[in-house]
Amino acid sequence: MRFEGKGTDRTYAYYLVDHLRWLESEGLSVEKVQFRDLERYMGAVGAEVPMPFGSPWRVGKAPYGNSALVGAASCLKGFYLHQAALGCNRELGRHLDLRRLPTKADRNRAFLGHVSRSLAANPLAPPRTRRRHPKMLPEGARERLLRVVNAIRDRLVVDWLGDGGFRVGELCGLHLSDLHLRANAACGECRGPHVHVCHRDGLANRSRAKTKYAWVLEDGVVRGGLIKRVSPAMIHTYFDYMTGEYPRDVDHGMLMIQLHGPQRGMPLAPEGARKMLGRAGNRARLGKIRPHMFRHSFATAVLDASNGNLVVARDAGGWASIEVVDEIYAHVDLHDPVFEAALHSVWGEA
Repeated sequence: MRFEGKGTDRTYAYYLVDHLRWLESEGLSVEKVQFRDLERYMGAVGAEVPMPFGSPWRVGKAPYGNSALVGAASCLKGFYLHQAALGCNRELGRHLDLRRLPTKADRNRAFLGHVSRSLAANPLAPPRTRRRHPKMLPEGARERLLRVVNAIRDRLVVDWLGDGGFRVGELCGLHLSDLHLRANAACGECRGPHVHVCHRDGLANRSRAKTKYAWVLEDGVVRGGLIKRVSPAMIHTYFDYMTGEYPRDVDHGMLMIQLHGPQRGMPLAPEGARKMLGRAGNRARLGKIRPHMFRHSFATAVLDASNGNLVVARDAGGWASIEVVDEIYAHVDLHDPVFEAALHSVWGEA
């Protein structure tokens, strides 16, 4: 199936089609499905091993993680509440139409705590979990990767992911017009070298920036979007890439391109960057290297360098709120001298 919608519409379409296929396989219909059937479906799409109900749904594909399960739960609730509003399966709609009291985070987001009404709840959603210790790059991984990559473009991927904290979809979605790599650029939005991460739909390589800040192209100058600073190493690698490997006949204007094969010169897809890093990690004997490891390492390094300033880390990495940075990255280094001194004091070894 190919859905031509935008953003989360496409994601919800995939969730819904998968659920409708499951209904058909179970001999159920939208009119007859019950709440316990939806609970069974949520368990099936998240199952990693066979359970009493049989094999997991989506055999041969990775089970949904926590974030995907939350998205699927939102999709199902919205779909069945809409059906109930049309007069179909109202009993299921009553099961799903629940309310809850606002949490402290809800009050903070609503400016000064002025939240008195109840909020929608989703009984299908799993408990919210965040990994407190994200998987980061092994020690010295960046230098070892730079020694084994085969192209300047691949060096650019390593340098830009490492120094910019980009998501791989953001990097592969960059256009040359987004790059303002000289001081005091014409956009007037940042004095130093920087890039504008702009959310675009329908790109040839199917990459997409997660952030959706407003941006415009005025007189050939990009303004707005998510602005990220650029390091000298990133600039040097960029100029090496543009003068050494970037074809002169490319007309799509995107930064990351394929270098070999029949698709030479076409935009590089995020999956291509992932596979390149995986192969380089194996050659460097680092194990499986994933692009998001660079982002985790970047966030942790910024926090360490800024003495734990969450606002600095949020803006450097492009997170929507400091809560995400606080929950995932703001924890003490287990080998920090202050941390070790406190433990030795408690242990009576000071």
